[in-house]
Amino acid sequence: MEILKCEKVSKIYGSGSNQVIALNEIDLSVHKGEFVAIIGASGSGKSTLLHILGSVDKPTSGKVMVDGTDLSKLNQTQAAIFRRRKVGLIYQFYNLIPTLTVEKNILIPLALDKKKPNREYFEKVISSLGISDKLEALPSQLSGGGQQRVAIARSLIYRPAILLADEPTGNLDQKNSKEIMDMLKLSNHNLEQTILLITHDEKIALEAERVITVEDGHIISDERRR
Repeated sequence: MEILKCEKVSKIYGSGSNQVIALNEIDLSVHKGEFVAIIGASGSGKSTLLHILGSVDKPTSGKVMVDGTDLSKLNQTQAAIFRRRKVGLIYQFYNLIPTLTVEKNILIPLALDKKKPNREYFEKVISSLGISDKLEALPSQLSGGGQQRVAIARSLIYRPAILLADEPTGNLDQKNSKEIMDMLKLSNHNLEQTILLITHDEKIALEAERVITVEDGHIISDERRR
């Protein structure tokens, strides 16, 4: 089942001699349960693409469908709600609220909608990520790897249609980077979570089952590894 589709997606900044084409007629299809890495150098357009897929930004032209919703038809408020409910976002910086416990940080997306968590799913997520014993801790009491695990749990709690990870290991050492990639693969396998990971690190990209290379706003290769 197709969960994401881009048709001729372009993003242009500026005009005239100052015009920058960040994305140039990108076509992309991702099916439910895929783990896809998008790799490219700084300025290749990969982060611009992620922001558009996450409804943080809009394309200049083209169409983006996520889980049957046309993102171009959403106003700012609708896009924010869609992002919270349907798109899990993980960044290089963890964006945890320092005064809230781990459990409360994880449950923020549900709390914003005044919804109670499915405890069975909650337990499955925190158990898979190895943070069951950290729920009462504050973010400052965790390592960088521990904080990123909490950020992943928060992104998964709404059972999003798609999980977008933007350089999620960028601030971590080699050991913690491997652990976070293992956690993402576990989420993909055990929770059947569709994942798009943005990275400039080829070694990280090769952990995914499909690797898309972006250069100068174009997809130049799309390789299925298994």
